[in-house]
Amino acid sequence: MKVYIISLAAGLLVGVIYALLQVRSPAPPAIALIGLLGMLIGEQVVPTVKRLIVGEAVTVSWLRTECVSKITGVAPPNVLSKKETTDSKMDSEA
Repeated sequence: MKVYIISLAAGLLVGVIYALLQVRSPAPPAIALIGLLGMLIGEQVVPTVKRLIVGEAVTVSWLRTECVSKITGVAPPNVLSKKETTDSKMDSEA
């Protein structure tokens, strides 16, 4: 039940922001997609801040492996299977 209340509260907040920006709801596709991108990026703020709080470094390689794949939906390079890596090497040699 808690998740539904949080979802409703987030929706209300977005509705208020849309009203303040005078954007109709549902938003035009470009505005909606930018909003979704913002949500995906915003979700990565929490793990980044948690990492900083415990004193761990936030490096570019960590961002690439932990955050970029969640934002873009593309698997990080180190997740590729050996077969995919071998296939790509064969393609580049040909």
